[in-house]
Amino acid sequence: MVLRPHLPDLLAALPLPTLAVNRAERIVAMNTEAQALLGSTAIDRHYINVLRQPAVVDAVEQCQQDSTPREAQYLANDGGNDTTYRVHVRKVSGMDYVLLSFQDITQLANASQMRRDFVANVSHELRTPLTALMGFIETLRGPARDDAAARDRFLGIMTGEAERMNRLVGDLLSLSRVESDERVRPTDKVDLRYVLQSTLRNLNPLADEANVTLVLLMGDDPMPLLGDTDQLLQVFTNLIENAIKYGGKGKKVEIQVEQTLRDPSLRGPAVQVTVRDHGPGIDPIHLPRLTERFYRADSHRSRALGGTGLGLAIVKHILNRHRGRLKISSSLGQGAQFIVILPMDMT
Repeated sequence: MVLRPHLPDLLAALPLPTLAVNRAERIVAMNTEAQALLGSTAIDRHYINVLRQPAVVDAVEQCQQDSTPREAQYLANDGGNDTTYRVHVRKVSGMDYVLLSFQDITQLANASQMRRDFVANVSHELRTPLTALMGFIETLRGPARDDAAARDRFLGIMTGEAERMNRLVGDLLSLSRVESDERVRPTDKVDLRYVLQSTLRNLNPLADEANVTLVLLMGDDPMPLLGDTDQLLQVFTNLIENAIKYGGKGKKVEIQVEQTLRDPSLRGPAVQVTVRDHGPGIDPIHLPRLTERFYRADSHRSRALGGTGLGLAIVKHILNRHRGRLKISSSLGQGAQFIVILPMDMT
C-alpha cells in the first residue's frame, strides 16, 4: 500500500518558500516560509491575484497545460530592500497540483549587476584616453606631420593619457589582488610608526612641489599591529596623497595618531589615524558613496589630478582585511577628515 503524504505536511518539510496550485488555479497549501513571503491570506485565493507578475503567471499556466518544468523570476520588496527569487514551477506526478518554490538569488543578481557595472565603468574610463590617443595619432600622421611644435605638444598630451591608462590598469590589478586576499587576515607583526614615517618620507617630494606642509602628530610609544606592511603603506599613501592634492597649495595636512584601550567599533584596543586637510571639503551628500568603485565627488577635478576613482575602494578592502574601519567626515569649506581605525596587537 502506497501512502501519499498530506500536502501541507509535505510542503512544511521543504526549506524554500513553496506553495501548491490546484487545477482550479487556486492556492491550496503553503509552507511557513511562503506565508512569510506572500502573506497567510493567500491560501484559497486565485494564484494570479497573489503572484501578479506576468512571468510567473505564464510559467504556471504553461506548466499546467503541458506538465513541463518552468522557471521564472519573482521580484519582492519588504519595504526596505528588493529581493530577487528564481521560481521553480513543477507539476506533481499523479496529483493535480503545480508546486512553486522560491529560491532567493538576490546575491547572484547583485553580483551579476556589479560585474556589468564594473565592465561598463572600466570601458568608459578607458574609452576617453583611447579616443584622445587615436585622435592625436591621426593628426600627427596627417595635418601635423611636419609641425614640430604641434608634434611636441601632442606627444606630451599623449604621454599624459597613456600614464592615466597605466594608472587605471595598475589600480585595477591592485583592487583584484586586495579583493582576493580580503578574507585572509594578515599574521605579520607591523609597527604602525614605521608605516607612517615611511609614507611621509615617500610623499615629501609631492608635498614640497604642492607647497603643502605635512604634520605628523604621534607619540613615541610603539604601535604593534598584525598587518601587511605593503598594503598599509598603500592605505596611508592614498589618503595622504589625496589630502595633498585636494587640500590645496600652501595648506597643511595633519596626520594625528591616537591609541585607545577600547574602541567602540572594534570592541578592543585600537589605534586611530586621522588624516585632515584644510581644503574646500566635500559635500556630505557624497560621503556614503566615496568608497564605491569609480565614484567621484568631482569627476573633472579628480581626472585632472590623475585620479582613477579606485583609490578609496582599495583602501576599504584593505581595511576590511585588517578588520579595520574607515570613517569620513567633511563639510563644504571646512576640509575633510579620513579616519582609519585598526586593531592593535597586544600579545
